[in-house]
Amino acid sequence: LHTKSKLGSSGINAEYGVPQSVGQGTVTPTHYNVLEFQTTLTPNHLQKIAYKLCHIYYNWTGTIRVPAVCQYAHKLAFLVGQSLHRDPSPALANLLYYL
Repeated sequence: LHTKSKLGSSGINAEYGVPQSVGQGTVTPTHYNVLEFQTTLTPNHLQKIAYKLCHIYYNWTGTIRVPAVCQYAHKLAFLVGQSLHRDPSPALANLLYYL
């Protein structure tokens, strides 16, 4: 993961990462904002976790630009907004029904 850290004017730590490679064209870095960091992990460990999470998305054989948990949340929000016109059943709360 190639990263560049900076402390923005608002005091938010900003990370730029490139977790994927391309065979043609140019890779676009992904911008991460760390809004709250109250843990014993070092920033380096956080970068490694984000990098590894970009490799475990089940619907793609390669890497993705964002950590898998963010992609799943995006997919869930999209599918719920497009398909369900009511709240999902509470019985589905612990299932990956949106895959």
